[in-house]
Amino acid sequence: MSSTMILPPATLGMLGGGQLGRFFVTAAHEMGYQVWVLDPDKNSPAAQIAERHFCVSYDDYAALDEFANGCAAITTEFENVPAATLDYLAKFVPVRPSAAAVAVCQNRIAEKSFLRDNGLPHGPFAAINCEDDIRNADLALFPAILKVARFGYDGKGQVTVNNREEALLAFGQFKGEHCVLEQRLTLDYEVSVVLARDERGQVQCFPTGENQHTKGILDVSIVPARTTGCVRGEAEEVAARIAEKLGYIGTMGVEFFICRGQLIVNEMAPRPHNSGHYTIDACVTNQFEQQVRALCGLPLGEARAHSASVMVNLLGDLWYDGETYREPDWTTLYAIPNLKLHLYGKHHARPGRKMGHFTVIGDNAEAVQKTALAARAAIGIKDE
Repeated sequence: MSSTMILPPATLGMLGGGQLGRFFVTAAHEMGYQVWVLDPDKNSPAAQIAERHFCVSYDDYAALDEFANGCAAITTEFENVPAATLDYLAKFVPVRPSAAAVAVCQNRIAEKSFLRDNGLPHGPFAAINCEDDIRNADLALFPAILKVARFGYDGKGQVTVNNREEALLAFGQFKGEHCVLEQRLTLDYEVSVVLARDERGQVQCFPTGENQHTKGILDVSIVPARTTGCVRGEAEEVAARIAEKLGYIGTMGVEFFICRGQLIVNEMAPRPHNSGHYTIDACVTNQFEQQVRALCGLPLGEARAHSASVMVNLLGDLWYDGETYREPDWTTLYAIPNLKLHLYGKHHARPGRKMGHFTVIGDNAEAVQKTALAARAAIGIKDE
């Protein structure tokens, strides 16, 4: 692949059409590009604002041919786009990140094995392909979490198991799908690093964020993370090593557990990341502009934060008052001058669905946190 820059007004392709794709389209438009979106959802938020929407499945090869023919380069916002689709498109046009890099992140067994084989910090685990793998697993793994190897996200496709019997039962409920059995770790807190890596191997890490989850879904991200500079620095270093070992080109997110002071990689996301949304309002360059830059062979922008920030997710639960469906009262949020509200244009709210987020920015980290948590309560988000 030549390192020739792809310049506006070229057309870029986006596989997947959710909110991450929508933000990519916005960034690409601001930089002078056009975007085609391929997504089977007729109500795709990204497609609403793109030049063209291919409303087809990811294995519609006639549509893929037309898509590749019209795009100068293609990327993705959704890690479950089949690696075979990425491989096929890469025959005709640059695809970044590569199918090989995405495939590692798509499968928890491949992901954990990648971390182990490259000497990267990870928790104890066993690959579970059949019942005998559970019977032969080290007892020290229990209590554990059994997770399906593919298509699990936001806490879906996983269950806590205290012993072999519970693990066997859960494996049966997952209908024998390949899984990983991970030792349940005692968490101090969770952090993540979003970074961009270009084709020359240059990496820009955004500041490490501290994440709080509710029911397996990200609730609040605090930047800078309330931890030591040593932990923040190590997290950024490990994330950059992961990107290098994967030969990754694009924007990616790496989630970490801190357990008894030790940094452990939880998951890698081969795309922009929910915990990186703060970059839209708090950084010199945001994660979506970096995705455009890496895709097009442009030099990466500066990832420095110019403000402290707290990002709060807005889930579909907010649209329900008991059984009544209604739009939340956004005046509560618009009244806060240093709060930036982002709504994703999704067709219908349902509980647990990410419908938007807001970010509070400012010079004083403590004041920003106080304002954001007060706004979170005022709009009706309840602590579990």
